[in-house]
Amino acid sequence: MEALNFDLENTSSSKKVVIQESKLSPKISSKHKRINVLEEYKKRSTNKVALNLVVVGHVDAGKSTLMGHLLYLLGEVNEKTMKKYERDSSKIGKSSFAYAWVLDETGEERSRGITMDVAINKFETEHRRFTLLDAPGHRDFIPNMISGAAQADVAILVVDATTGEFEAGFEANGQTKEHALLIRSLGVQQLIVTINKLDVVNWSQDRYNEIITKLNPFLNQAGFKKDKVVYIPCSGLTGENLLKRSQNILEWYSGPTLIQQIDKFEPPTRLLDKPFRLSVSDFFKGGIGSMGGITVAGKIEAGTIQIGENVMVVPGGEQGVVKGLETNDESSKWAAAGDSILMTLTGLDIIQLKVGSILCSVSHPVPVTSHILAQIIVFDVKVPITKGFPVILHRQSLNEPATITKLVAILDKSTGEIMKKNPRCLPKVSSAIVEIKLNNRPIPLETYKENKELGRIMLRKGGETVAAGIIIDVSKS
Repeated sequence: MEALNFDLENTSSSKKVVIQESKLSPKISSKHKRINVLEEYKKRSTNKVALNLVVVGHVDAGKSTLMGHLLYLLGEVNEKTMKKYERDSSKIGKSSFAYAWVLDETGEERSRGITMDVAINKFETEHRRFTLLDAPGHRDFIPNMISGAAQADVAILVVDATTGEFEAGFEANGQTKEHALLIRSLGVQQLIVTINKLDVVNWSQDRYNEIITKLNPFLNQAGFKKDKVVYIPCSGLTGENLLKRSQNILEWYSGPTLIQQIDKFEPPTRLLDKPFRLSVSDFFKGGIGSMGGITVAGKIEAGTIQIGENVMVVPGGEQGVVKGLETNDESSKWAAAGDSILMTLTGLDIIQLKVGSILCSVSHPVPVTSHILAQIIVFDVKVPITKGFPVILHRQSLNEPATITKLVAILDKSTGEIMKKNPRCLPKVSSAIVEIKLNNRPIPLETYKENKELGRIMLRKGGETVAAGIIIDVSKS
């Protein structure tokens, strides 16, 4: 991952954020008074910082139970509702699923005991305000997992300490490795690893240390810095070491509880000084509250927006007017990069929208392209990648069939220098520059240099992630 220069994310942290009204500020209806969003953002940032947190891990690692129990302990689920979940889960002989039902809401998810789509919840710690994204662990739902993880700033990787279960998730065909690689490739730098279900192995310090010994080298190789990864022993079912320190580990563990470590997550640098970009994750007819229009859900990847502004849908180029905004379930007059929002638009036909569309600044639309030049890291593939290799290209919630049309060069993973031009194939764990062509239609993409959120891609084939990378050039079409 270092070869992809993901550390570029930190290079702008010391830059002063400035928005030049003449360049980036779109026209606004005369009915609405222009808001100085940067000033408002600074005021809001003096309160609790907002972060998007994704929870990932192998199927049955206990992700939903862990986070459901945490939400209950934080008071986000009332006692009456929790008792109902306990009764209903017991009736179908799955009493241990009660806390998972806080997040797994559909009948199929509850009966099968697995998360299938991304569940979204809210909670707060002493210093932070979180949007929680509970991602599915089963390999059949990896596209949904990618869609959720693409919205995340920080992550929790849940591993199962049960004998044999950690190994099943970590070894071949397990999702622990793939999920870790995916979230790092999507830009997540800060990671909590919860070693869950330690109660099943009698809170064994040896088992805890064994898992860390196996995970640490892999996570470092994946691009996570040692000081950005923290291991927390816990039990999602019993609730130990989530909010209160577990008595069972006092003899050998003196670190933080899960909630204490979550509260230490640092907010990433927001692209406030870039043109407005929002990746559409959902949309529906009807406006916020009683207003008419179309409502779009998504995360603002760059820039700012306020009521009365015009936005453009890409692809398509159709425009709409922002009539309503909702951030963290509260009505708002503005929103900024990093916010997950609901936005009501008028003057726009719903047929123009698709999941994966980009809402953007009218004066600075996002490029639409069928051809890109990308720098990628090849994962542990069974067959080397060759010219003409078919893939599914993922960019956040968008996925499109594509073909690797040219192998430009193999790079030195440590320096990024070209080792071999026009190679015949790309072996596993190699770094390379490739040309990619979209098979069906042009899609909105930007270079990583212009927008790190829209400049990351995943390449998948046959239900497995074969590579991840960043876009270094786009051919407008």
